[in-house]
Amino acid sequence: MLARRVRKALQEIVGEAHARFDPAQLALYAYDATPFAAPAQPDGVLMPASAEEVAGIVRLAGAEGLPVVPRGAGTNLTGGARAVQGGLVLAMTRMDRILAVDADSFQAVVQPGVVTEDLQEAAGEQGLFYPPDPQSADTCTLGGNLAENAGGPRAVKYGVTRQYVLALQVVLASGQIVRLGARTLKSVAGYDLCSLMVGSEGTLGIITEATLRLLPAPERRETLLAVFERLRDAAKAVCASMRSGVIPSAVELVDEASLRCLPDLGLDLPEAAAAVLVMEVDGSAAEAVRAAGRLAEVMQAGGACRVMRAADEAEAERLWKARREVGPSLARIAPLRINEDIVVPIARLPEAISGIHELAREQDVTCACFGHAGDGNIHVNFLLQPDRSGERERVERAVARVFDLVVGLGGSITGEHGVGTTKQAFLGLELGAEVVELMRRVKAALDPDGILNPGKVLPLPGLGRA
Repeated sequence: MLARRVRKALQEIVGEAHARFDPAQLALYAYDATPFAAPAQPDGVLMPASAEEVAGIVRLAGAEGLPVVPRGAGTNLTGGARAVQGGLVLAMTRMDRILAVDADSFQAVVQPGVVTEDLQEAAGEQGLFYPPDPQSADTCTLGGNLAENAGGPRAVKYGVTRQYVLALQVVLASGQIVRLGARTLKSVAGYDLCSLMVGSEGTLGIITEATLRLLPAPERRETLLAVFERLRDAAKAVCASMRSGVIPSAVELVDEASLRCLPDLGLDLPEAAAAVLVMEVDGSAAEAVRAAGRLAEVMQAGGACRVMRAADEAEAERLWKARREVGPSLARIAPLRINEDIVVPIARLPEAISGIHELAREQDVTCACFGHAGDGNIHVNFLLQPDRSGERERVERAVARVFDLVVGLGGSITGEHGVGTTKQAFLGLELGAEVVELMRRVKAALDPDGILNPGKVLPLPGLGRA
């Protein structure tokens, strides 16, 4: 429990109405969306309204030796928003303003509490386009997207959050407010500290403002659905699509186990369907139509038993609704599930998916795979059945072996969910001990007292697995 003088000092910084110390209120911030996470209750929750208030909190926390954990909407899946060592949670929800949308410079200036979809809509009103589109875009906030370097379906063509960050305002562990990057499309003045902050999960600094790059909105989008009777053929077709001369704006894969959980959405899939690809192309009207036709040819040549092209926006929305429903539908039939977000080079995608399903069979656990196949990023869902003896242990073994498989294929243990607490033990497996030690030195340089989101990303003593 915080000393009364500390609570009073924090209330003076943010206002009494924006400071929480009651245990019942703190319990609401003891979790994020991480499966099976034990409660991690903070000692206080503060809701700052400005960078200056954040800086004041951080300075006080440093003087008192209190951890500071920045938090957005709490949609994190790897434990990054949980106060695992107590201390203060900074709920950034009051810093929710879009400060500017500059249509002439193709830029937006935002605070971290802005919901991602709100920026997308504001950009759209100006004929512009903010490409990063995590599946929780209607809930998650840009601060969390920046902390995790979020991606989404469009990453195959447009890249992830880092590619759209021009400049940041950041509060350092010292309480100093700094500006990193530049509001220009090109700048090589010094080290790229702006990019260092993106994806650092709040362990190196707290982002309080971001200048983001926007693009002209594409004139037209075309959506296709390709159905396959063999999962491996679908994975190979992803590779073929990327060699076709067309750059799809999205290529999403849904396997048979995922399809079975979907409600009836009128897709009328054949019983033999083992996988589907939902694809999108965009550009000018002529470009989009031509690209859709080319992709349809590639899918048919790749063994698709059916290729459907959306006739209008309503039909396209129905196809994308099927893709968006996979995660929620799996959660309904298996409330206890572990969702990993592995990535492999596109050419290794067939091996990865086949290998993952084989590992699941070996461990006698249920696995469903779906996700952003166009950039090799697959969400591997292990569905737990708690009435089966030893199920949790078998799933944990399967996860560890999946990471071994993925790293052996030249891939990564996480594509967009981050490391947080759930993947710390495997970080060295991918990066090696030397790189992990280099990261520790960076952390020590920027946060010498270790107050910024401690217990995250870097392996804890005894947990590393190289």
